[in-house]
Amino acid sequence: MAAEGGIDPIHQFVIAPLFHIGPLPVTNSAVFMIAVLAAATFIMIVGTSSRALVPGRLQSLGEVAYEFVANTVRGSAGQDGMRFFPMVFSLFMFVLLSNLIGIIPYTFTVTSHIIVTFALAALVILTVILYGFYRNGMHFLHLFVPSGVSPVLLPLLVLIEVISFISRPISLSVRLFANMLAGHITLKVFGGFVTMLLASGTWAVILAPLPFAMTVALTALELLVAFLQAYVFAILTCVYLNDAIHPGH
Repeated sequence: MAAEGGIDPIHQFVIAPLFHIGPLPVTNSAVFMIAVLAAATFIMIVGTSSRALVPGRLQSLGEVAYEFVANTVRGSAGQDGMRFFPMVFSLFMFVLLSNLIGIIPYTFTVTSHIIVTFALAALVILTVILYGFYRNGMHFLHLFVPSGVSPVLLPLLVLIEVISFISRPISLSVRLFANMLAGHITLKVFGGFVTMLLASGTWAVILAPLPFAMTVALTALELLVAFLQAYVFAILTCVYLNDAIHPGH
């Protein structure tokens, strides 16, 4: 909350040290990153360790996540793209669990910070570039040369393709960051309206159910957005990796 008692929707995104290990501060962002990794490890290792013929809830969750990402990789990058399945699956689970954990009140949304999402996007693009040159050599540069184009238009189109490629990590990171930031700010604002109306002690109390209903609806929408953003991040990663595997247009 703001100093004047109003709504401060930005305070939830502040990175603050919780404790120190020697001279190194451990921030809330670092703690929740570790929590996300622990949750993903628990689901995939503990959930699939039994390998029961009739899977339990945790095993079913792990198997569904595995098959969902595997089908996404095969559909977007082909069978050759399955060599990148561990990376794509790790990114999908990290983004998904970060988004879901961030919806819980008094937690921290790791993916609401551009530095985190840009680091993930930079990892994807660097992998595309390095593997593209490793697999295809200089033929990887054909990615920027559309086939069947008039030589007159070729320099302009090459420039457009290069700019488009450079903008990929920016768009990939900003899309995730902006969606999570905007959603959490909206939830905070409407939730603040509820408390303000209830605390007013006047006839305005009867209006409190309206922003409360909107908050419930927005929470459901945020759950959907949390999954969709993880899926979009994963499928775009597969599309970009496909350019490294098959650089020709």
